[in-house]
Amino acid sequence: MPAHDITVAQRIQDGFDALTRAERQLVNIILENYPVSGMGSITVLAENADVSTPTVARMARKLGFGGFPEMQAQLRSELEATISDPLTKHDKWAADAPDTHILNQFADNVIDNLRNTLKHLNAGKFDEIVEMLSDPEHTVAVVGGRLSHSLASYFFTHMQMMRDGVTLIERNSSSWPHYLLSLKAGDVLVMFDMRRYEQDILRFAEMAQARGVRIILFTDQWGSPAGKFAKHQIHSRIEVPSAWDSSVVTMFILEAVIAAVQNETWDETNKRMKELEALFEKTKLFKKFV
Repeated sequence: MPAHDITVAQRIQDGFDALTRAERQLVNIILENYPVSGMGSITVLAENADVSTPTVARMARKLGFGGFPEMQAQLRSELEATISDPLTKHDKWAADAPDTHILNQFADNVIDNLRNTLKHLNAGKFDEIVEMLSDPEHTVAVVGGRLSHSLASYFFTHMQMMRDGVTLIERNSSSWPHYLLSLKAGDVLVMFDMRRYEQDILRFAEMAQARGVRIILFTDQWGSPAGKFAKHQIHSRIEVPSAWDSSVVTMFILEAVIAAVQNETWDETNKRMKELEALFEKTKLFKKFV
């Protein structure tokens, strides 16, 4: 896999166990305001983390870089990527577009995105997320941004069929404090935030975490700033040959989560779905052919 296909944050997560105490202290500072935290000089970064400059250089090499300048160059590249608007993304893609049909280009990118996402998805953390979402003692609220609200709505619809206590938070962020009033310590807030990251999502995550709400964040490979307040994050790769980012991999993971929650809660889910089908029958919502 080309080096640029793995973010610095992913390298840190993959290699964290092999780092020394001082190096872990250093990467925690980098992740605190990622990727901006790593943009300063090696001396400033070392001072902020209270480590030596050789520790910074050693950590960069342990993560697979030739040195700190190479790591910092990738951080700059990642920062540019996270703030790219659709026009910039289109121009970048169009300049290097291969001479094959768009269907093939798109399929190749999506398959690559799925493979790379799964490589860095921790199965143990996935199971913890499923356990949190399956716990009937705590409510689940779901919120998305300007474009990711559709993902939030899709996820909410399925969760609502499987268990009680699920709320979809409306798009208008001015009403979000009202929803926050009903969230208690231990409750779960599922958030969606992809590039370009939304300030309202960041502020809402901060307020929710301060109330003891546990946050599950679905984000991209670079990671939303709201991640600093999340208990769990799922990073999906989103780049495709288009001005727009792709939700295919995020949707794949969402459906895997839905299937896992269904299995975990099947006794209750089975009862709810039977009752729901009876209600559908009364409303004549679906066409019958027999």
